[in-house]
Amino acid sequence: MLVKIISEYFQFVIFLFFVISGSSSCVFTPSQPSSNNDRIRSLDYGEAKVVGTISSSLIRESSGLVHSRCQENVLWTHNDSGDKNRIFAVDTKGKLIGTWHVTGARNRDWEDMSTFKDENGKCFLFVGDTGNNGRLRSNVTIYKLEEPIVTKQKGKTPATARAEAISFPYPDLRHDSEAIFVHPKSQDLYVITKRITGAAGVYRIKKGKRTAEKVTDIEVPSVPNGLITGAAISPDGERVLLCDYFGGYEFRLPEDSESFDDIWKVQGELVDLGTRAQGEAVAYSSDGLSIYATSEKRNSPLIKVTLVE
Repeated sequence: MLVKIISEYFQFVIFLFFVISGSSSCVFTPSQPSSNNDRIRSLDYGEAKVVGTISSSLIRESSGLVHSRCQENVLWTHNDSGDKNRIFAVDTKGKLIGTWHVTGARNRDWEDMSTFKDENGKCFLFVGDTGNNGRLRSNVTIYKLEEPIVTKQKGKTPATARAEAISFPYPDLRHDSEAIFVHPKSQDLYVITKRITGAAGVYRIKKGKRTAEKVTDIEVPSVPNGLITGAAISPDGERVLLCDYFGGYEFRLPEDSESFDDIWKVQGELVDLGTRAQGEAVAYSSDGLSIYATSEKRNSPLIKVTLVE
């Protein structure tokens, strides 16, 4: 835990150094747009608004976030490393509405969440135990579990159904990652690494597999360009949002693409996620029309930005 705190502190300091030295008037330094940008319809988001506060004393570091595809007005989140193997349900104002222990899981360094709804209408949560600040872990794990039904709780904290542990090594180096998502159609898992120097790596774990393959490197229009702290995919699988500590960057699949991985060939566009003390979690709403964002630190604001028609 101490190693993680020190590592994240220095990452944050280095990030601020890049921001301050990169521009005296603008926090972000956009890169030149790629040629593929001409094929993408620009999406306009409205102003980032604080719609609530995650005020529960149990949630001290909202490190992952998803909006349920099966339960209206339910968001799921979890703490970073150092916590128990538990997840929290909050409403769309940030109020805690339930806590569950995840059976068969261990929180070594939980960093992000994703969700999937199958053809039978059953929803699943994915929790990425992918943090690896000291690069000591040769294998990391993503837990898949059935989404609990949110009901009023009294007494002892309930447990989820047993989670499936999807453990895998990277094909090249040991990486740190704080960003995962599952494709809503293929069920392929994607892991985005976190780097202070250089681009982030995109890795794919195909459905039913236990091996990761590198897809590509990805940069965001910011300095540094690979310090990715969260990820989300839209319900239709056509948009991906990555974030760092302060901003969001949306990638949109070109209309004539035959492969989802063409999405990594375009330039991400900046999405203002408002003021976050240390932003590490983003999620698309269940209808895909809005984005939610939270922050580590206690009493994190719950921020929402919505597409403008």
